[in-house]
Amino acid sequence: MAFGVYVHIPYCIQRCTYCDFATYEQSKILPPDQYVELLFKEIRQKHRYYPPQSLDTIYFGGGTPSLIPAHLIVAIIKELGRFGFTTRPDTEITIEINPATINKEKLKIYLDNGVNRFSVGAQTFDDRLLKMVHREHSAKQTLETLDLLREHNLNFSFDILFALPSQTVDGLKNDVKIAIEQGAKHISPYCLTVPDGHPLSKGRPLEEEQVEMFDIIANELTAKGFQQYEISNFALPGFESRHNMLYWVDEPYWSLGLSSHSYSKESAWGTRYWNINNINDYQKQILAFDGQEFASPAKHLPENQFEILEMHQALTDFCHTSMRLMRGLNVAQLQNKFPQNVSDKVLSILARLQEKSWVKNDSGHWYLTREGLVLSNRVFQELTFLSEDV
Repeated sequence: MAFGVYVHIPYCIQRCTYCDFATYEQSKILPPDQYVELLFKEIRQKHRYYPPQSLDTIYFGGGTPSLIPAHLIVAIIKELGRFGFTTRPDTEITIEINPATINKEKLKIYLDNGVNRFSVGAQTFDDRLLKMVHREHSAKQTLETLDLLREHNLNFSFDILFALPSQTVDGLKNDVKIAIEQGAKHISPYCLTVPDGHPLSKGRPLEEEQVEMFDIIANELTAKGFQQYEISNFALPGFESRHNMLYWVDEPYWSLGLSSHSYSKESAWGTRYWNINNINDYQKQILAFDGQEFASPAKHLPENQFEILEMHQALTDFCHTSMRLMRGLNVAQLQNKFPQNVSDKVLSILARLQEKSWVKNDSGHWYLTREGLVLSNRVFQELTFLSEDV
């Protein structure tokens, strides 16, 4: 069984206009050393939720983790190790970075302490579009950051944002072309998602054009040897995100920091729990339990911060996460995890969806077809279960 830790670092240079994550401009939050001390206290309070073990992955997300001093990132890794959550030479340790937030000295500290994967939040190489979404960096700064990573032949991933107002197909192709040429091993295309009335909702490509844009990205990447292994993720063979795979293959994970969500298998169908998404309230809660240790969320957190899953919820999660992967839902795993009448119901639904050409079955796996990918939300709706359904 694989196991990983996610650490949320909520510091940003600025708030992007499309962002809905729990982040703060760096001048409007605790100093980084004080926030990291809260993380240490949280580790001490919750480390007994899971047995001590070597970690398959650590992921520093945000926000922009590369904004805070590098020695604090190292300190978090070491603090986890003090409580038995150690790293190995093959542990995947990812840090999200923004262009112009790292230099040679900071990079050396990361590399000397096991960080071996970098997720670059560049979004586009079009300065006009970067300015539109209030990104502080320029395309030139992105290229300079990628030059630094490439000097060390490092494993880095790249996010591409598409369906921006006034974004053209040619511009999108250029973004993909540059990302590949710069040596990205993993590329995640994200369709801009904003509510109606949002400043970025005007002038966006129509839904049909958004689908076309995704097709263009997929075709360009596939032609260069990338494989789509999840709905929104492409990688060269062997460079899939091992940490994200934990979420999609029903493995436990421990998440630390503001607004982070975790999953454990301490109950029959799993337990989910989460942290408060306001920094002041998060700080108060952590300090209220300072010096204490707990064995489970139910003995520690208020009822609105954890959920002991019932079978129908676990079944919904299993189906949704499995079907996000291109390899699809493994029938044997479904039948091992759930009673026969329940697994039979899922297989009946999938057979019905196959008649619509939304899914296919091959060698004991059900997976989305090309049409199913476009209509994935409708597939997931069919695979959402209530308590009376099981």
